[in-house]
Amino acid sequence: MTRPVIAVTTSNRTGWRVFPLINLNLWITGGKGVRWGVGRVVDLDHVDGLIIGGGDDIGPELYGGKLGISAKLDPERDELERCLAEAALDRNIPVLGICRGSQMLNVALGGTLDQDAWTTYGTNRKITTILPKREVCVESETHLSLISGEKPMKVNALHSQAVDRLGDGLRISARDTGGMVQAIERVRDPFALGVQWHPEHLFYAHRQRAIFRALVTAARAYRMDRNQTHAMRAEMAAP
Repeated sequence: MTRPVIAVTTSNRTGWRVFPLINLNLWITGGKGVRWGVGRVVDLDHVDGLIIGGGDDIGPELYGGKLGISAKLDPERDELERCLAEAALDRNIPVLGICRGSQMLNVALGGTLDQDAWTTYGTNRKITTILPKREVCVESETHLSLISGEKPMKVNALHSQAVDRLGDGLRISARDTGGMVQAIERVRDPFALGVQWHPEHLFYAHRQRAIFRALVTAARAYRMDRNQTHAMRAEMAAP
């Protein structure tokens, strides 16, 4: 069986080192990644899933906020990923958001962000590392709890922004011990999960690999449904 193809958006600045690591996680769990970004986009018809990767902060103009402390912005990438997220969800393509990507998923569905989350929740709680030093508590009866279990988990943290008001059709699936939102998910299909941490750096942890495996499984199901639909349409159109 061929591997589901997952589009992975990255920044032009750091994608060269981010994409191979995400692709490794996809390959381990049965998928295959293709790198997207500004100037690299392929049609959604040719992929089975979408990962919106991490990177620079999201411009506040996308959710009606005011430019505050954000120093690194990428308006072209913002517009690209917002449009991709909206189109993917509209077409039932499974989506995984990682860090910035989780925030973009929220914004694409009408939510807002806290531009200076560490000030809001306490700078004494700030952790910036790819190592699993931050504890998050998974909400029960959520998709994330079914994917990775309900026990608290240790994750990394590289972000400065966080989800504030939830987007339409989303719910919180994890918070850290200080109350900051660490994961969100779409209540109904299609599969859409956003995690504030970077599970690609934690591929040695089975609970983190499970996140990628869930995306690949959803992408495989999406591809099967799409192929069946195309086959039915072709049969109906045949003389």
